Amino acid sequence: MNVSSPVIVWFRDDLRLSDHAALIAARDAGATLICLYILDDTETGKHGHRSPGAAAKWWLANSLRALDADLKELGQHLVLRKGDAREILPQLARETRAKAVFWIDSEIPADTACARDVAKTLNEIGVETHVSASDLLASPQSIRNKEGNGLRVFTPFWKRVRAQGQPPRPLAAIKKLPTPVTSLKNESLKDWQLEPARPDWAGGFRETWTPGETGAHERLHDFLDGAIKGYAEGRDFPEKDHASHLSPHLRFGEISPRQVFHAARFAAERHPALSRDVEKFLSELGWREFCRHLLFDHPDLHRRNLQSAFDDFPWRRDTKALRAWQQGRTGYPIVDAGMRELWHTGAMQNRIRMVTASFLVKHLLLDWRDGEKWFWDTLVDADPGSNPGNWQWVAGCGADAAPYFRIFNPILQGEKFDPDGAYVAHWVPELAKLPPPLIHKPWEATPMELAAAGVTLGKTYPAPIVDHKAARERALAAYRKTRD
Repeated sequence: MNVSSPVIVWFRDDLRLSDHAALIAARDAGATLICLYILDDTETGKHGHRSPGAAAKWWLANSLRALDADLKELGQHLVLRKGDAREILPQLARETRAKAVFWIDSEIPADTACARDVAKTLNEIGVETHVSASDLLASPQSIRNKEGNGLRVFTPFWKRVRAQGQPPRPLAAIKKLPTPVTSLKNESLKDWQLEPARPDWAGGFRETWTPGETGAHERLHDFLDGAIKGYAEGRDFPEKDHASHLSPHLRFGEISPRQVFHAARFAAERHPALSRDVEKFLSELGWREFCRHLLFDHPDLHRRNLQSAFDDFPWRRDTKALRAWQQGRTGYPIVDAGMRELWHTGAMQNRIRMVTASFLVKHLLLDWRDGEKWFWDTLVDADPGSNPGNWQWVAGCGADAAPYFRIFNPILQGEKFDPDGAYVAHWVPELAKLPPPLIHKPWEATPMELAAAGVTLGKTYPAPIVDHKAARERALAAYRKTRD
């Protein structure tokens, strides 16, 4: 390869410098280097490509800013372009007379299809393409049943992944990079308008998160040094905060699953008492993997029921109820607390995600796709596999799905997993002065108890928008009709 001809590293959902096979391969090529990110925020039906939601765009902007800062410490910088990679990469290769382009595969159908078209065009104009294996713990092609299809039940899937042995060790962090190409036009991150301005609704995001590779590794270190202890049971209790908070960092590739896996295993080896907690945590990493494998086989996962029996399910259309759910004004405190936490922080603890999602599809009988769209727009970790995969699981129409007749009782869920009412009191402060036995069912409080807590049902806090028992019966009737 002519050393004077540059090579391009195409960053995608792998916004980091460590354990980055494509970046290492490009460095070893011995040529000047162009580090490129392309934003394609168009919505197209082809191959299921989806533009990131508003919350994810906020994260992306800050992650790109962090990556550029990290590159500058090594004498490099990030080149930004917006548009279709099928056009931009060949154009940039011609403009710079680049001899090769390096990237990491994603195994996401929309991204893979785009990369395949890019590779074809680049090869036709004499530009080499070098594609590194994806960040997944196991390739989807390696986990197949006898018919050659992907697995649809999590437990045997995860056993198959673990039976392959430990994933490869993460690659070392980059310490030095070749000279950059300095004459290139660079688009402005500000001009992309990924972050909200008027109004600026991201204040809670900034309080909660530190996007970027450094923030990812700090989260991992803090988790394995503290919250991992008791994770197996404590993960269901939102106020105990045993969550890793790594999901948005994984979503944008600021840390790789391999790095998380090996760090967790090392923690268990150092402290055997943590083994059960670590195994439970790794199984949650495995569920993320499972959803990505589902997406590999079903590019339309966010649109189509995996179980076709649900294609005729009698979903309701109720804009008012949907809006109440989105705003955390359903009258069920644990549901409202979760939806308000989501709006403020861009995230929600896993148990609360299940409770809020179940309420939408079971109590309100609204289409799971309505909920998936809202989470896609409001979650900083909205992942193209996990988001629809988990929604289909809750709705009962997906892979390894929870039976549709399993209907979470939001009152009992609150009493069990928020027994002292601290989570609800934090996110629904108008109920904070109610005693714990009443905070999950304020409608059972006496007029005197409500007055003492400053609560007026229907004014300071809404009355339940649906009766639990009636909603449960309606959902079961709809399920029986579909089944029959």
